[in-house]
Amino acid sequence: MVDQLNLGMLVLRLVFGLFLAYHGYNKFFGGGRIAGTAGWFGSMGFRAPRLQAVMAACTEIGAGVLLAAGLLTPFAAAGVIAVMIVAIVTSHWKVGFFIFKPGQGWEYCASIAVAALVIGTTGPGEWSIDHAIDLHFHDWSGLIIAAALGVGGAVAQLAAFYRPPSAS
Repeated sequence: MVDQLNLGMLVLRLVFGLFLAYHGYNKFFGGGRIAGTAGWFGSMGFRAPRLQAVMAACTEIGAGVLLAAGLLTPFAAAGVIAVMIVAIVTSHWKVGFFIFKPGQGWEYCASIAVAALVIGTTGPGEWSIDHAIDLHFHDWSGLIIAAALGVGGAVAQLAAFYRPPSAS
């Protein structure tokens, strides 16, 4: 049973972590690159859109790689949660729940955030760097770190930088 749980956590961390890291990589090197991402962020109402594009890409890459590796797991989970909350609030909430709706609803971003919260809460499993270096978050500390820093980081970013265009 232990090996199945460790394998399951490894697969979950790798998929969600590396997919998110690749999403951040795409902001730097894909299609419109940082300039295109900054333009999109600016159109949504972000102040300092280039800074926000770089921060989003770096957070996605950093948190994604840390989550995949199982290193500083609750902190990595917090980064994932923060990015997903900001995406939900700024882009997906107004569309509704379902991702298949034009403009993409918030269901997928919320699923990623919940997966990160679960990983941050339960820990990365034995097949992780945290386990290899004997770094463990006991009791409820993983949940508290992931949730408080994730939600807090998203709220701070939105309060400091997000000014949605007024509906005219």
